[in-house]
Amino acid sequence: MSQDDAAPMADVQEKAHGAGHDYDAGSPHLRHPRLRNEMIERIRTLVSAQYERRGSCRVLEIGAGHGSFTDHVAAMGAQVTVTEMSRPSLEHLRARFSHNPAVRLLYDADGEAVFGDDTVYDLVLCISVLHHIPDYLRFVERLVGRIGPGGSFASFQDPLWYPRRGRANMALDKGAYYAWRLGQRNIWQGVGTRLRRARGVLDESNPADMVEYHVVRDGVDDVALHDLLAPGFRSVERWTYWSTQAPLLQRVGTTLGARTTFGLVAQDRLP
Repeated sequence: MSQDDAAPMADVQEKAHGAGHDYDAGSPHLRHPRLRNEMIERIRTLVSAQYERRGSCRVLEIGAGHGSFTDHVAAMGAQVTVTEMSRPSLEHLRARFSHNPAVRLLYDADGEAVFGDDTVYDLVLCISVLHHIPDYLRFVERLVGRIGPGGSFASFQDPLWYPRRGRANMALDKGAYYAWRLGQRNIWQGVGTRLRRARGVLDESNPADMVEYHVVRDGVDDVALHDLLAPGFRSVERWTYWSTQAPLLQRVGTTLGARTTFGLVAQDRLP
C-alpha cells in the first residue's frame, strides 16, 4: 500500500469500524456457522502442521477485527502478532487479550507496521482483508518475505475477480446484497453507493464508497495471487464458494452452486 493510499484508507477504515461496530452483521464468514467453522478448521490444521514441523508456531494475522479467529489460534498455544488499522478495534483486542502474553498487538495505520522488524513467521493469515488493500499483490509479495522455510500463507473470504464472473452470477450476487440491505432497513444507502460506483463518482472520505475497495477495483484476482505464490511454495490450493450476508440467501446460493468468493492456502515455503 502506498503512502498516498494508506492515509485515506486508514481514515475510512476507522470510521467504518469505530467503537461498537458489529463485524458479524455484514460478514458472512462470521455470521454463518458453516463458513466460519470451515475457516477455523483450515486454520487449526495449518497451525497443527507447524507444531508437527518445529514444535511451535509464530503466526501473523493481518487486520484481526475483534479477534474472532485470533481466539482459536491463541488457544492452540501459538505466538500471535495481530495488526489492526482501526484504533477502536485495537482497543477491543487489547481488552480481549490483555491476559494472554502470547498475543502481540500492532496498530498499523498505513500497512507498514508489520514490516518494522525482522520477525520471521510460520503462518501468515489474511482473513477478509486483501480486498481492502489497493495494491494487494505487492502487499502479499512483501508478506511472503516474512515467512520462514516450511511456513504457510492463508487468505480467506475475498471476492472473485469480476471479469471472470458471468452476468447471471453477478446478478444473483447483487440481488442477494439488495435483499439483505432491505432487511437491514438501509437499502437506499446501498443503492446510493452502487449508483455512485456505477458512475465512477467516489467520495474517498466516505466509508460506504471506499472500505469495500474490491467493488471499485472489480474484485480480487485470485489467479494472479495463485501465480504469485506458486513459485515460492510446494503447494498452493485455491477454492471458491458462495458467500452473502442473509442466512436464507446463503443457503439458496450454496444449493445453486453459485461462486462469489475464494480462499487460498500456500504451504511449505521453499528455502
